[in-house]
Amino acid sequence: MFRKNYIVMLLCLAVLAVGCKKELKPGEGAAAAVQPAQVYYTQFSLFQEQNRFRTTNYRKGQLIPINTPVALLKLTSDEAVLRVESSGQLITVENVQKFTKDDMPIAFSKIAGTGKVDLNQFTAAERENILAGQVKTGMSKKAVLAAIGYPPQHVTPSLDGDDWTYWSNLFNRFVVKFKNGKVDSIVE
Repeated sequence: MFRKNYIVMLLCLAVLAVGCKKELKPGEGAAAAVQPAQVYYTQFSLFQEQNRFRTTNYRKGQLIPINTPVALLKLTSDEAVLRVESSGQLITVENVQKFTKDDMPIAFSKIAGTGKVDLNQFTAAERENILAGQVKTGMSKKAVLAAIGYPPQHVTPSLDGDDWTYWSNLFNRFVVKFKNGKVDSIVE
């Protein structure tokens, strides 16, 4: 599943060379790999506020659990519009590239994939935290990604490090500290 998403991501990168804010349409170069109205699944438990999700990944607002079916309605070079299949709610995903260091197709591939995340790979405690969109001590790095997604790359340039910095909101950060690949502490 990850490999398939990675291939889609690479194909979509070529589209960004075409121009800024251009809508990416099916059949138009590499954008053919991303199909509007196709069902995707959220790849982590994310929070949206006022029908927006910023890729800086603030941890406030309404929870949209991992594996929630969403339809991609529109993809541009800096945002995507998704419809939550269960409610019909529209969510605009805004890519804040100066913080994520990702182009929109890469950001989208981290947020939504064509397959569900297999939650059976996690412990019962990890699954509970993932579905609640929270991090607790003892969770693996992979479980943290499933629970709260990717930290902004401008402060956490590599997931190989032991300190991942996230934002609770516009003004407050927290750091997830790992030891031996497991969450050792969370520093507000």
